[in-house]
Amino acid sequence: MSFAGRLASQSSIIFASRLAGAGLTFIVQALIARAWGAAILADYMLAIAAVNLIACFMPLGFQTIGTYFVAEYAAKRETGKLVAFIKRAYAHVAICFGVVLVLALLGQGALHLPIVILACATAVNYISGAVLVGLKRPYAGYFADSLFRPMMVVATFLVCLTFIEQPTQGFATLLWAIAFGFLAIAALQFAYVLAILRKLPIALEPPQPETRRWWRFALPWVIIGLATDFFFDIDLLLLSTQLSKEDLAIFGVVSRIFVLVSFGVAAVYAVILPEIFEREANSDRAGFLRKVGEANLAASLAALVMLVGVIIFGPLALSIFGEGFGAGLWPLVLLSLALLVRSLLGPAAMVLSIYDHPWASVPAVLIGLSALVLGNLALVPAYGLVGAAVSACLAISLWSLVLWLIAWRVAKVDVSIRQYFAR
Repeated sequence: MSFAGRLASQSSIIFASRLAGAGLTFIVQALIARAWGAAILADYMLAIAAVNLIACFMPLGFQTIGTYFVAEYAAKRETGKLVAFIKRAYAHVAICFGVVLVLALLGQGALHLPIVILACATAVNYISGAVLVGLKRPYAGYFADSLFRPMMVVATFLVCLTFIEQPTQGFATLLWAIAFGFLAIAALQFAYVLAILRKLPIALEPPQPETRRWWRFALPWVIIGLATDFFFDIDLLLLSTQLSKEDLAIFGVVSRIFVLVSFGVAAVYAVILPEIFEREANSDRAGFLRKVGEANLAASLAALVMLVGVIIFGPLALSIFGEGFGAGLWPLVLLSLALLVRSLLGPAAMVLSIYDHPWASVPAVLIGLSALVLGNLALVPAYGLVGAAVSACLAISLWSLVLWLIAWRVAKVDVSIRQYFAR
């Protein structure tokens, strides 16, 4: 099979698994809204947003650079460095888990402990997923998060709904149950990573960890990863002081649909990342640019298809949650337009890291977050949900544009779709 065919095939399978998992998650969220009310759904989404942000911080940026370094060391057959990097990544999670656990115990909040356990399990999944993708096992890397965890949430919620009548108690029980369920899934995926590592050739020389190089890449990605991967978790927490619980629940549903849609674009890059990294590791600049161009074209086409799909099927998806959720259609369309803009401008942050300029992405991140905060303050009080969507759309578009300009000036690489057609 040709590279383009394999890219499309693997991306489709990964996206299909994500779609199935998200479908299960949406069913749970819809049932929460209908059985326990929109206010409980808003609380659930805020709890998950807190989990995601804590989990993103725990590996200290190593989950975002894991695929790059694992692919590089595997390509160069530097098994010692590969194992040392993986050990360091998991150690960060363990240390941060201990710190956050102590803070949660001191806080004495009934819901703090399950949130901490959920964050730890999620952080382990981030590391394991990055490692497995770098070792060219994207299915194993993504299925735990995209498919197995949503299946467990569905089963857990149905049990809580059956045996617990009081919504508040049911919500608390649900958090505890999925916390231990996620922990079990993370343990199984970690065991699979260990099994794969045992099959690698034994390093003949003791490893010489490139600690300074790891941190040079990882530290800026603590900020970039938080803002990029969990942009809407941050936005949801910001909007919790501006929107009612009902409107917050609607925006939370809209943002989750957008994240699902954007994963179709991310899946394209996930499949091609090891190929891109290998070209750069082998100093094949022409091959590197060609692979970036192919991925960029596929991602842009995927974003366009997603936009059309949102316009056609968005009303149906939102109606599942109840009559009031139909107000989220235009916000969803606006966010999908931002995804298309981001896809056309390309993976600038990734290219800046590959060319050893990871800190160059930080100004764009700060500009995007600042635009989000200012946009929320200016637009949400007057326009509500639509104002929140416009603010997010402008922030994402501005952020992507600034990143593209920085990559062009600093790394001398045009990562937009224009580069593909120019070549």
